[in-house]
Amino acid sequence: MATEQQVMEALRTVMDPDLGRDIVSLGFVKGLAIQGGHITFTLELTSPACPMRQRFRDQCEAAVGALDGVELVTVNLTARQEARDQETPDSLAKVGSIIAVSSCKGGVGKSTVAAHLARTLQREGLHVGLLDADLYGPSFPTLFNIHKPDVFVLNNLIVPLDVFGMKVMSMGFLLGDAPAVMRGPMVSNYIKQILTQTDWGTLDYLLIDMPPGTGDAQLTITQSVALQGAVIVTTPHTLSLVDVAKGILMFERVRVPVLGIVENMSYFECDQCGKRHHLFGTSAGTLKDRFGLPTLAELPIIEGISDVTTEDAGKDLAPIQELAKNLRRAVCEQRLDQPKRPQVSFDTEEIRIEWPDGAVTRVANFKARISCRCASCIDEHTGELVLDIAEVPPDVHPESVQHLGNYAVSIAWSDGHTTGIYPWEYLKYLAGE
Repeated sequence: MATEQQVMEALRTVMDPDLGRDIVSLGFVKGLAIQGGHITFTLELTSPACPMRQRFRDQCEAAVGALDGVELVTVNLTARQEARDQETPDSLAKVGSIIAVSSCKGGVGKSTVAAHLARTLQREGLHVGLLDADLYGPSFPTLFNIHKPDVFVLNNLIVPLDVFGMKVMSMGFLLGDAPAVMRGPMVSNYIKQILTQTDWGTLDYLLIDMPPGTGDAQLTITQSVALQGAVIVTTPHTLSLVDVAKGILMFERVRVPVLGIVENMSYFECDQCGKRHHLFGTSAGTLKDRFGLPTLAELPIIEGISDVTTEDAGKDLAPIQELAKNLRRAVCEQRLDQPKRPQVSFDTEEIRIEWPDGAVTRVANFKARISCRCASCIDEHTGELVLDIAEVPPDVHPESVQHLGNYAVSIAWSDGHTTGIYPWEYLKYLAGE
């Protein structure tokens, strides 16, 4: 008869390709029971939308079934339940993950990215919903070429449109070409209504195409539903990168984890010379170095990418497929037990970071302040310092430090500077480690 240790060792050969680890170390294996030659256990996956569900089951049955004395292997599949702070509206009770696709600046292609991402996830066999939450400038009627559709209410819920098997809703479908002339409180009410009173049914993912900015509309969404995370879309242009920090800080302050950044219109690949041309320039450092967040995809400028009116739109775009894969990985990682994050303290002289292993990093306040890499302190194109160090008080010190997920901190300084983001690795660099 196989032992528990033998079964677990056999299951260590089953790898999660997205997370790059075996299912035992990930904690997926639960409730192992051995009754003679019958082995039973449960795989608790990170998401009910996991596309590897059946493959995991087949691999587990094969790995354990090959052990001596094993006659039958029963693998039960379940998914980890997400803890939600807010009470979930009934219309969203069967939605697995709600993801915000955001930008703090208009014109970066956020809606196009959201539409292609949703279409790609849907083509992978997942159940996907897509909401256009921009009341003043809804994009979906144009993106999908759907104008004045017959939207109706059934059982007190708005019935979303079915677009190639994907549930889609936009205020633009209700308003048509009429402008949305309304003040802030009305905007918040309409956004909450279209989000929570649409019949979304059972979905693996609901992607919300957020309005640009960090105002009432964004706060209404984050306070109305429990977002699994946010994706921030930007371009390499200086003005767009300036706003990335604002978006990160907004989501972190309302306790929504930022899953990563999408760099849209990153480059143009010439079909004559084959070279990549960065029309909007490149930032002085990578987005990972600047903000401590992963880049989920670098999307090129492609003719016709804004046309998602056909069923196969974007099917052959490898960068969009990469984005979908990286998003699924980020969501899975978010559902895993998060590692203990470093603890930060400060005084009038230095910032101290105590790492989970007990090691301590110390950075002098003045050095950390003049080493800020935000757009107010360095030139976005050259990376050269534009901060006048002579204007920084020698006794400058933090007034508050805010954790940004498990990747960075934001520091509010005594000289009034508040937009700097300091990734953990950068703090180690400043300390000379």
